Amino acid sequence: MTVRVGILGATGAVGQRCVQLLDGHPEFELAAVTASDASAGLPYEEAAKWRVDAPIPSSVADLTVRETDPEPVPDDVDLLFSSLPSGVASEVEPDFAEAGYVLSSNSSNDRLADDVPLVIPEINPGHLDLLEVQRDQRGWDGAVVKNPNCSTITMVPTLAALDSFGLERVHVSTLQAVSGAGYSGVSSMEIIDNVIPHIGGEEDKMETESRKLLGTFDGAELAHHDAEVSASCNRVPTIDGHLENVWAETARDVTAAEVEDAFLAVEGLDLPSSPDRLIEVFDDPARPQPRLDRTLGGGMAVAAGGVQETPAGVQYNCLAHNTIRGAAGAAVLNGELLRREGWI
Repeated sequence: MTVRVGILGATGAVGQRCVQLLDGHPEFELAAVTASDASAGLPYEEAAKWRVDAPIPSSVADLTVRETDPEPVPDDVDLLFSSLPSGVASEVEPDFAEAGYVLSSNSSNDRLADDVPLVIPEINPGHLDLLEVQRDQRGWDGAVVKNPNCSTITMVPTLAALDSFGLERVHVSTLQAVSGAGYSGVSSMEIIDNVIPHIGGEEDKMETESRKLLGTFDGAELAHHDAEVSASCNRVPTIDGHLENVWAETARDVTAAEVEDAFLAVEGLDLPSSPDRLIEVFDDPARPQPRLDRTLGGGMAVAAGGVQETPAGVQYNCLAHNTIRGAAGAAVLNGELLRREGWI
């Protein structure tokens, strides 16, 4: 049975990518789109100023944009994908959950809240059970699940693969695409012929969200992983695809071959948006590269390469498409998990 869904913040960059990914989806039918009051009442095609690298879906172009409020959203919409700015999301997402809607949210607010599951379905699907705690504590009929930051979601699948070796310490330096800042987030005069060695709040997100994702849930509380994570985040002049250089220290010595095997062993899930293999590994030390490898698995796979042993552990590079696996695709995949697990 097809689930009717909606998108909160549907005219923004992530919202538009979500519209694209839902076009022809085998389980979801897009039935409602919301945006700011200035866009409410307009046809979606007129309000969105479409910038995705594919035509706007004909089934959505004429949808009337609604206000981002529970009242105008149809009651028969069972799942909402939220791509709202965090300041707006923190105010309205609880209203939707209280009204009975289930939200799969890409917005950064509340990712670290004790009763909000932060989920990558192939890595920690059991954390979804934290929704029972959330509903008990907040008295909601609905629920909110979050996907992590776009740079965190690139690295964590590789760290999860290393955890069987006793993950102790991680250092990461990122080279992040400009699309991660939104369409007008970085001016051409700032980024052309340049690298910006700071992205506000990004380091903290990587250092904290990764430990929550790798943590353990005992049915009542979620304990964060005790690995130390430190990050340096840099904006570079690529359009899409976050490339990351990772140094990981483990309790026992590991070989490059063992690490590659561990990466390849991470399987996808039987969900429409999950790739058959979550992590693809390149033998070529010059790969992965954003322009060549960001669309692996329809943009939902993580690419890894350059794996080598170091005196302290292992070093490698990883890459993922930041607006697909790192944002809209992650929210859609969480929605698919919510459906499979009976939350909608």
